[in-house]
Amino acid sequence: MFEAKIRKSYGPITVFVLATGRNEHRLGLSVGRKVGHAVVRGRFKRMMREVFRLYRGRLPVIDGGGHYDIVVTTRRHEILGLEAYARLFVQAVEAAHRVHEKRTKQAAGGQKDE
Repeated sequence: MFEAKIRKSYGPITVFVLATGRNEHRLGLSVGRKVGHAVVRGRFKRMMREVFRLYRGRLPVIDGGGHYDIVVTTRRHEILGLEAYARLFVQAVEAAHRVHEKRTKQAAGGQKDE
């Protein structure tokens, strides 16, 4: 997943995005011990799962109907509220989507010239 090369960071979170042919988005979380003790890590993961649950239907979809596998990582930070995490998460996924669309168009354009 991490080799997908589409990575966007907003605030303390980083999202890695991989385009798939699945019919729904999927979420993965990778939260290391450097972030904090188990309670802190667990709280962050619960918050991100809730953000994903609430915003899953609003996330961008690949042209042609594909969806993304999304892995979220974080670094040590002060715990934020649900709205702040939602804003950061959606901004990061939308930015990654724009990069994916741009790369797809460039690849398609390059193939036509050959």
